[in-house]
Amino acid sequence: MLESLSAPAGAAPGSDPSTAAGLRKAPTGIRGFDGICAGGLPQGRPTLVTGAAGAGKTLFATEFLLRGVLEFGEPGVLLAFEESAEDLSTNMASLGFDLPALVAAGQLRVESCRIRPSEVVMAGGFDLEALFVRLEAAVAAVGAKRVVLDTIEVLLGAFENEGVVRGELARLFEWLKERGLTTVVTGERGRKGELTRYGIEEYVSDCVIALDQRVHEEVSTRRLRVVKYRGSVHGTNEYPFLITDRGFLVLPITGVGLTYPASQERVSTGIGQLDQMLGGGIFRGSTLLVTGTAGTGKTTIVAQLVAAACSRGERALLVSFEESPDQLVRNLASVGIDLRHWLEAGLLRIWAERATAQGLEEHLGRLDRLLEDFQPSMAALDALGSLSHVGSDREVTATVEREIDLMKSRGITSVLTALTHQASMEDSTIGVTSITDTWLLLRNVESDGERNRLLFVIKSRGMAHSNQVREFRLTDRGAELVEVAIGPAGVLTGSARQLFQARQQALTDRRDGEIQRRRRALERRTAQVEEQIAALREQLSAEAAELDTFATQEALEHQAEASLQRHMEEQRGGIP
Repeated sequence: MLESLSAPAGAAPGSDPSTAAGLRKAPTGIRGFDGICAGGLPQGRPTLVTGAAGAGKTLFATEFLLRGVLEFGEPGVLLAFEESAEDLSTNMASLGFDLPALVAAGQLRVESCRIRPSEVVMAGGFDLEALFVRLEAAVAAVGAKRVVLDTIEVLLGAFENEGVVRGELARLFEWLKERGLTTVVTGERGRKGELTRYGIEEYVSDCVIALDQRVHEEVSTRRLRVVKYRGSVHGTNEYPFLITDRGFLVLPITGVGLTYPASQERVSTGIGQLDQMLGGGIFRGSTLLVTGTAGTGKTTIVAQLVAAACSRGERALLVSFEESPDQLVRNLASVGIDLRHWLEAGLLRIWAERATAQGLEEHLGRLDRLLEDFQPSMAALDALGSLSHVGSDREVTATVEREIDLMKSRGITSVLTALTHQASMEDSTIGVTSITDTWLLLRNVESDGERNRLLFVIKSRGMAHSNQVREFRLTDRGAELVEVAIGPAGVLTGSARQLFQARQQALTDRRDGEIQRRRRALERRTAQVEEQIAALREQLSAEAAELDTFATQEALEHQAEASLQRHMEEQRGGIP
C-alpha cells in the first residue's frame, strides 16, 4: 500500500513541509519520483544512488542531469569513471535523449575519467585535488547547477588505503556542497546487504536512494527505496519502477495524495435502461466495476460503454487480457456493437496482451504510456483477474489501485471487469470493490431448464440508484435490460417471465373483455330505460293535454249555466 505524506499544522495543502522549514528541492523530472520525495532531491547537496549491477543507477543519475537541462534550465556536468562519452551517448539515445546536441549547445559537459587500477602508482601522499580542478573547470565552462559522478567506487577502488579513501570522499562531498551543486553520486552495493562498498558514502550523503532488481517466479521486478533524506519527509516504502524508452518511471505515477477532482457531469453507459437505474448515467472521471462469473456479459457492457463514448466524439481505450482485437470486433458484432467503425475513425484503440507476458509493473507502465499517447476520455480494462497469474493477490490489488489512481488523476472515466467466485458472488478476484465508485454485479440464474442473466447495482456513490434486480439480455441491438417481472416466488426470468407475463396478459384481457361486455349490456339497458322513459313522458303529456281540454270545457259549461241563471232571474222580476 502507498504511504501517505501529511504536512504539519500550518503548512499549505500539497506543499512540501521541508521547503517551508528552509530545505530547497531540485525537481528531478523523473516521473513519479518527485512525489515520493515531496518535491525532488535536496538542492545544493549530494545524493547517493546505490544498487547492484544492472539496477539502473547510471540511467537514474543521467536522466536527473538531462531533465535538469531540458525542463528546468539547469546546465550540468557528467563525470564518468566507467563509461566513455560515446557509450553514454548511445545508451541515453535509447531513452530519447540527445547528449551530443546538449553538449554542442553548451548546456552539458560530459567528462570521461576512466581509471585502471593496474596503471595507478602510489608515491607519497594522495588526494583528489586533480579531480577537483578538473571538475571545477567543467562546472565553470557551462555554469553547471547539477553534477553527476558515476561510479564513485571506480575512483576510490583504485587505492588501497581505506583511511585516505574515507577522508577524500568526505572532502569531495563537502567541496560540492560549498559550491551549491546539486549532485548525484552513484555507488555499487556492498557485500552482505550493505548499502555501499566502503560504508561511508551513505553517511556523508544528505539523501540515499537504493535501487534493486529481483526475480520472483521467473518475473523480474525493480524496486526503489529512499533510505534517508535529511531535513525532509519522504516515502519510506519500496516503490516499483520501470526503465522504459522514455526514461525512468517510478510507481505510483500519481503520487501519494488523493487530490483528483470530482466532476458533476454525467455520461451515458450506452444502455438506456441502465442509465435510468443510475439516475442518468455515471459521473465523468469515476470508476465503474463490472463483476460476474464467466459468460455473464461483462465484456459486452464494457464494449457498449466504449462505443457510447466514441459516439459522443470522445476517444476510448480498451485493454484486453484475454481476447485479440480481431476476436473482440467479431464477437461484439454478433450483438450489434460495431467496434471496427470506431477503430477506423481513430476514436478507439484496442491493446491486447496476455497478462503473463510481463510483470505487474510493466503492465502499469504500459497503461501509463497508452494514456499519455492516446489521451482517451474513457479507458476500459477487461479481465483484470488474469493479473492474478502474474503476482499475489496483494500485489495485484496494489497494481489495480494504482491504475485507478492513474486514470482518476487524469479525469478519465474508467471501466474494470473482474471475475467473481460462484461461492461468493459479491466478491471479486481483485480486492478493489471498496475504492470503485459504481459496482455492477452480473449473475447467472437457472430455472425451468434455462440459464438467464440478472444485473444488480451493488453501489453507486454520489447518486440515487435503483435497488431493483433486472434481467440482462444480449440481443442483436446490444445489451438490454428487461422490465422487472415479480411472481409469487420472486423475480422471474426467461421463459418463466414470458409465461407469467402471458398469463398476466390473458387475465388482463379477460378482465377487460368482461368489463366491455358489462359496459355494452349497461348501454343497452340504458337505451331501453330511456325509451321507456320517453314513452311514459309522451303518455303523461297526452293525459295532461286531455286534462287541459276537459278543464276548458268544464269552465265554458259553468259560464253558460251562470249566464242562464241570471237571465231567468231577470225574467222573474229582477229580484235575485
